[in-house]
Amino acid sequence: MPNPTAAMLVIGDEILSGRTRDSNAHHLARRLGEHGIDLREIRFVPDDADTIETAARELSARFDHLFTSGGIGPTHDDITADCIAAAGGVPIGVRADARAALQAHYEARGTELNEARLRMARIPEGATLIDNPVSAAPGFSLGNIHVMAGVPSIFAAMLDSVLPRLTHGTPLVSRSVILHRGEGDIAGPLGVLQADFPDLSIGSYPGHVSGTMAVSVVLRGTDAARLDVAVARLSEMFPELAQ
Repeated sequence: MPNPTAAMLVIGDEILSGRTRDSNAHHLARRLGEHGIDLREIRFVPDDADTIETAARELSARFDHLFTSGGIGPTHDDITADCIAAAGGVPIGVRADARAALQAHYEARGTELNEARLRMARIPEGATLIDNPVSAAPGFSLGNIHVMAGVPSIFAAMLDSVLPRLTHGTPLVSRSVILHRGEGDIAGPLGVLQADFPDLSIGSYPGHVSGTMAVSVVLRGTDAARLDVAVARLSEMFPELAQ
């Protein structure tokens, strides 16, 4: 069976304006790869309700899972929960177990659970909570949409909470080789290699190694033995790899 597929929706004006650098997409791609879930698309959207709702509907329909990042805090522009509820056609309101978790968290710190903070206990009807061991405010899963915080440490903790629930596929493995040639020199042979191994993903990434031009060729797939055969074929194409 093919691996489950996933998309990511990164939400926030601060990401699109360049004020905040996103690291959650990189973390999600790596962790999903380890669990055999293929991340197929990442979309960045602003804090605009219509845009978020439309993107959530579209991506959740096209992929087995949709992971969102950002927009579930206590401020006026944290609108993700409302948008996902609207996309799912369900009501949203303060949920008792989410409120209790926040109450305990803030009482332990001598902080008031005010109306702004209580916004983080608003959960769409029928959703399953995603545990947040860092700051207590939960994420949630509604159908195949998994809604998580934008703060990287909290996003990572929430992802650790939700991944065990999901059906996993075959983890991706990779092989990487360095060729001291330009991409124009290796494009033809790599095209032949890709045609011979359509089940693998083969990419080339130019750069410099020890001050000289080089290309890193990365082969990815779910079958380690198949990757080894492809690397052996690559060595036949470029004899310097066997030296």
